[in-house]
Amino acid sequence: MFSPPIVLQMPDNLRMSDEEFYQFCQINRHYRIERDRKGEISIMPPTGGETGNRNFNLSGQLWVWSEADGTGICFDSSTGFILSTGAERSPDAAWMSLERWNSLTPEQQEKFPPLCPDFVVELRSASDKLKPLQEKMQEYIQEPGVKLGWLIDRKHRRVYIYRPGMDVECLENPATVSGEPVLPGFVLNMAKIW
Repeated sequence: MFSPPIVLQMPDNLRMSDEEFYQFCQINRHYRIERDRKGEISIMPPTGGETGNRNFNLSGQLWVWSEADGTGICFDSSTGFILSTGAERSPDAAWMSLERWNSLTPEQQEKFPPLCPDFVVELRSASDKLKPLQEKMQEYIQEPGVKLGWLIDRKHRRVYIYRPGMDVECLENPATVSGEPVLPGFVLNMAKIW
């Protein structure tokens, strides 16, 4: 049985600055650490082999499309982003336009970029509860610049599609999922994700 994330609640007077949180994550680089807008720190256990493989297939398909498209860059699950709420999040896969990426300073690019990508994906693993992932997706889609988000629920073979200002769309057991119009030509083949 997989264990859920460990959540550490911090008093306001001990809340780390963005730089201190970055250093904390670097010192503890073997853990996947996120911080929500209230300052609570979540330490996620590593994924199991099956989820890791599915996430790699997802990231691989996104990377192949991105390289051919040439208008942006991809990020894996170890990349932290500072959201406008002060939360630091690490989507399982993400893509950002070169225009937005190039607007950052080299130091901002090196550390946790202070913006949310245009496209974010969360892949539900065996230890994940659905509600916290849905809340995280709502947090992403409210960020400036975010245009599309997918929450892939392998357990129930559903894909929840998030778009700014629109109701969440739920696809039941799709064979493919299209990134149009945000990611022109990107179609995720779900055969290696389920």
